[in-house]
Amino acid sequence: MANTLDALLSSVNGGFVAEQYERFLEDPWSVQGDWRTLFTELTERDPALRARAGGGVSPEAVRRASSFSVRARILIRCFRMLGHLEADLDPLKIRKPEPHKDLDYRTYGFTEGDLDTPIFIDRYASLAGLETATLREILDVLRQSYCSTIGVEYMHIQEIEERAWIQQHVEQADWRSRLTPEARRQIYLELAHAEGFESYLHVKYPGTKRFGLDGGESTIPCLEQLLRTMSSLGVEEVGIGMPHRGRLNVLARTLGKSYQAILAEFQGNPAQPESVLGSGDVKYHLGASADRDIEGRPMHLSLAANPSHLEAVNPVVLGKVRAKQAQRGDEARERVVALLIHGDAAFAGQGVVPESIDLSQLRGYRTGGTIHVIVNNQIGFTTSPVASRSTPYATDVAKGLNAPIFHVNGDDPDAVNRVADLAARFRQRFKRDVVIDLFCYRRHGHNEADEPMFTQPIMYRAIAEHPTTRQIYGERLVQEGVLTAEELQSISDTFRAHLNAEFEGAARYRPGKADWMEGQWEGLTRLVGEEEKHDDPTAVELDIIREVGLAISRVPEGVNTNPKLVRQLDHRRKMIQSGSGIDWSTAEALALGTLLIEGTPVRLSGQDTCRGTFSQRHAAIVDQEDERRYYPLSNIAPGKQAPFEVMDSPLSEFAVLGFEYGYSLADPHTLVAWEAQFGDFANNAQAIFDQFISSGETKWLRMSGLVVLLPHGFEGQGPEHSSARLERFLQQCAQENMQVVNCTTPANYFHALRRQMRRNFRKPLVVMAPKSLLRHKLVVSKLTDLGPGTGFRRVIGETESIADGEGVRRVVLCSGKVYYDLLDRRRALGLDDVAVVRVEQFYPWPRDGVHRELSKYPRAEIVWCQEEPANMGGWHFVMRRIEYILEDEDEGRREMRRPIFAGRPAAASPATGHLKVHQLEQELLVEQALTWKTDDLRQPFMRLPEE
Repeated sequence: MANTLDALLSSVNGGFVAEQYERFLEDPWSVQGDWRTLFTELTERDPALRARAGGGVSPEAVRRASSFSVRARILIRCFRMLGHLEADLDPLKIRKPEPHKDLDYRTYGFTEGDLDTPIFIDRYASLAGLETATLREILDVLRQSYCSTIGVEYMHIQEIEERAWIQQHVEQADWRSRLTPEARRQIYLELAHAEGFESYLHVKYPGTKRFGLDGGESTIPCLEQLLRTMSSLGVEEVGIGMPHRGRLNVLARTLGKSYQAILAEFQGNPAQPESVLGSGDVKYHLGASADRDIEGRPMHLSLAANPSHLEAVNPVVLGKVRAKQAQRGDEARERVVALLIHGDAAFAGQGVVPESIDLSQLRGYRTGGTIHVIVNNQIGFTTSPVASRSTPYATDVAKGLNAPIFHVNGDDPDAVNRVADLAARFRQRFKRDVVIDLFCYRRHGHNEADEPMFTQPIMYRAIAEHPTTRQIYGERLVQEGVLTAEELQSISDTFRAHLNAEFEGAARYRPGKADWMEGQWEGLTRLVGEEEKHDDPTAVELDIIREVGLAISRVPEGVNTNPKLVRQLDHRRKMIQSGSGIDWSTAEALALGTLLIEGTPVRLSGQDTCRGTFSQRHAAIVDQEDERRYYPLSNIAPGKQAPFEVMDSPLSEFAVLGFEYGYSLADPHTLVAWEAQFGDFANNAQAIFDQFISSGETKWLRMSGLVVLLPHGFEGQGPEHSSARLERFLQQCAQENMQVVNCTTPANYFHALRRQMRRNFRKPLVVMAPKSLLRHKLVVSKLTDLGPGTGFRRVIGETESIADGEGVRRVVLCSGKVYYDLLDRRRALGLDDVAVVRVEQFYPWPRDGVHRELSKYPRAEIVWCQEEPANMGGWHFVMRRIEYILEDEDEGRREMRRPIFAGRPAAASPATGHLKVHQLEQELLVEQALTWKTDDLRQPFMRLPEE
């Protein structure tokens, strides 16, 4: 009955339900059967109605009481669903709420005379603990709970317990009475400091960009109350992400960064010590960490550095929080919490927001719920809400996650405090996301040099006449006797004097030690000097490799394994036993497995990663009867090895890659890898590569050892599944910021993965991973290639028997899959005067290795061969670098001073969509590289053979 009624009263058209019930009471057969059944059960189970009927009350009185009761329930339900539409949320009063007919008691047939009629509510309606109340009392409670300066959206939540919890806390007695005078004085102090700092900067540095919090100062007491409540509930660490607006205030007040340090940055001083190299970043992008004492309890806070690309930091923070939870053993996910601060326009408009929200309850990504605070300026740069979203609220995207949403008027700091407390308690109890929509305004333009009157004159006329939140709250406190006017002035004067002292000291301020290489990073170093000289051993004893190999090739007992997979496991076992024929996926598994038994955790994620896009990995063996999963890499040495996590990610690149990057920031001792289903899928995560992976170390001193696997190679699969856009990554390579490899042997891939964790520094690794080479008969290694005396090879010279150095007329430099096409064709042609040299690592550029190989052939001309069009791939990256090597050759050793290109001509699309054309192009570029004359190679366009 309760569930049926609950579903019924979910209707937004309360008047219609009330009308149906009236018809039922007049004549039960005048309504449809489902309605009749429901209303009959309702009347029979209403104890008040039964009591009246049993007490000799007239049928008309019973009918009237029954009608009152049901209509009251519908009214209560509609307020819970729609009350927020009449809430007083806009501090500027520009968008005044309009009366909603479903919140009008007259819609349900009540009259003015009914307002003082007692109504039985019962346990299904359960309003503020009342069982009997007059209609007037009901409306008072409903409007106070749902139509004040707080508007609550929670009836979309599917879990009854969660709805009931919110309902109980929202509808309880007047929440203002719960705030002590001390708490309200503290709120005023936080507002005064927030506003005072922004005003001080506005005077001292007029027109300087700071993206101030002016108009949204309630954010600071909101954050402080969140921290207080979370601390009281056992939270030990909070990972914070936010945009640039208000960041300086949060750095100062929430993170405890000194005002002197911030003011020094305004005066042009660097944020990091001069001994630390790097580009740095603008002051409102910088992160910080701090250990705070929250009412006697320690709490660590970490604010992630972020770019101007709005909301991009969200998944990064979530990944960091997940890693911190793993480090603390916080499986309940209640000691480390993610707190994300957003702008309203960005929350509604940026696609990474729903991508990140989607991770909330997924295995391998859940963090126990994120607290979202939207600083709702009711404008995005120059764009009004009506032009920036198609939904009533910026928060509507969060409804799909069943997250409760608390809208609150920022000019009512008491209400903000109440909402912050509720949000923190909800997150801790239910481990779900929760949203605070803090309605405020932006007192200045998008930045302090901007003129907002150009585009929003009505809003900014209202803002010019509107007192600040501090002024409004201060007057309220004086009226209520909490503070005197003199005390308000003293707070402002004292803080301004403190800022003056900090300003005087800012000119002499010098940052202390750099904020890195601490905590989990202690003991690691930054890369100094040439990368090639820092290789630590990556080889593994053969006995250990065999142990791992046999363990991962076992057919698990008690698991109904697919027969095709049984054959694959048997084939893998034979590889290990024979010591030869090690293919790509086996080498990968051996690299991960040996790291695991050496104590290095491994985390691998991506779309279809468990099986592998090309059915090559099978990191999870799925029982064919009940779909239980068995993980071979987790069962090498149970209880003795490090943990292994592998998961199929949602169909997201931006958020998932950002999450894994964040995880790698917090945990340098875990091998963290993300695999794209196809390399070109990385397009959708380009902001993470551009803003974080490639530049995070030089901008923010944040290092990462993230591995990115991008399947790449021209197989005739069309434009979208051929190229991982190698050129984009190479264009970002500088200052040894990351590594880019395109390996041709399983052994080299094995060493590349192990090298990530065996070095004493961390750099991102981008792997142009193979597709057809996963099962190519020539792409195999010996077990001994992984064992003692071996390591990663940046350049692989000629491996076959050809003419001696003087007799070689051409050296073909290449990388990746095309090597095997060149090798097959050279064998078919019987050429022995063409050497093929493989560049396995593009960056850091292996100059010495390339020079060493080229010097073996002093009379040879140099050709660079690639599958990609000439304006893509590695050509433009290697061209000048090869030329520099040739220019350094001794005079007279080689006439040629410039490499020649062999490959597809420049193109707008990465590849053709026609298989026949692809095959012709592939054959032609191989012929070019091996047999064409130099003059023909210099032609700018490829000539396809005539059909």
